[in-house]
Amino acid sequence: MSHDNDVTSNVRPGWNAEQSHYNPGREARGVQAPEDQFFEASGVLFEQAMAQTRMAVCLCDPHQPDLPIVFANRAFRNLTGYEEHEVVGQNCRLLQGPETDQREVDKIRAALASEDVVVVELLNYRKDGSTFWNALHLGPIYRSDGQLAYFFGSQWDVSEVRAARAEERHARIMARELSHRIKNMFAVISGIVNITGRVRGIPGEAAEINGRIQALGRAYETTLDEASSGAIEIGPAIRAILAPYDADAERLKFLGNGLRVHFATVSVVGLVLHELAANATKFGAWSKDGGRVEVDWHETTGEDPGKLLVRWREYDGPHIPIPPEQRGTGSQIVDRMLRHGGGSMTRQWHHDGLEATIVIPA
Repeated sequence: MSHDNDVTSNVRPGWNAEQSHYNPGREARGVQAPEDQFFEASGVLFEQAMAQTRMAVCLCDPHQPDLPIVFANRAFRNLTGYEEHEVVGQNCRLLQGPETDQREVDKIRAALASEDVVVVELLNYRKDGSTFWNALHLGPIYRSDGQLAYFFGSQWDVSEVRAARAEERHARIMARELSHRIKNMFAVISGIVNITGRVRGIPGEAAEINGRIQALGRAYETTLDEASSGAIEIGPAIRAILAPYDADAERLKFLGNGLRVHFATVSVVGLVLHELAANATKFGAWSKDGGRVEVDWHETTGEDPGKLLVRWREYDGPHIPIPPEQRGTGSQIVDRMLRHGGGSMTRQWHHDGLEATIVIPA
């Protein structure tokens, strides 16, 4: 019986007779193992899939000298600026340049030597000399018999991601430096006020001014890390401003949400809440045992949307039969600042304490 038509070879579709080289576009006859079902249409499927993917991909042949590129898809060529004939047959080091970190290159070499998977970020160079940050994923591809067939490499341009990271790191450094400088500035101003108060014999007035300065300092200190974005979460600033007035942590309740506001809003909120807290300590709810304060804040809706609304409500304070007719210096300063910033404050006197509603452009 003739066996001329029998297939006795174990050569897989797409491989040469020695199974040392794979051509995605070539059909080959052979007996297939079950796990090789995919290779029935390997050439067409591989070429179409790799051509259409937006991720830059290349294959390198470890069985040829200097590990040359044997396949590079369109996305790879678009990323690097090289034509197909300029990269096929070349080693991937053609993308390296003078600023490429050799420590990352050493990681690649170690992975190749041990047939391991590695992910690195390194500076690569296009054909025109321009640079890009490449997130390279490199790994081995094996034949069904366990022998190494190729090294697969995917490239992702992460230049914008790296720039954003660098910008964020720079912003954090600047915020720390600014925080340090602002603390020093407030300390210097506070020292000047104290000295002036003693020299002029008005220590009480000096202490009152210093209270306002310190309130501003606390407000800004909690928000500087977010200042570079232009918008900050107002809650931490409000808590920092009022924390010194709630020594036993039982007479102040916060009800606000996580509203974000413009960074410039902090100074106005800081001074307003400081004045309200100081008055509550001297004359209001905190001047009496059991007196308490609730502070709520949220974004306005309805006819005047998009503003910050802060509601201050005192409970169980001294009985107030008649609302005060005159306002102190602190209240006048607050009202002036609010008007200048396009905001307002309304005061309603209940029998057991003040309710103040502050509205400020957010």
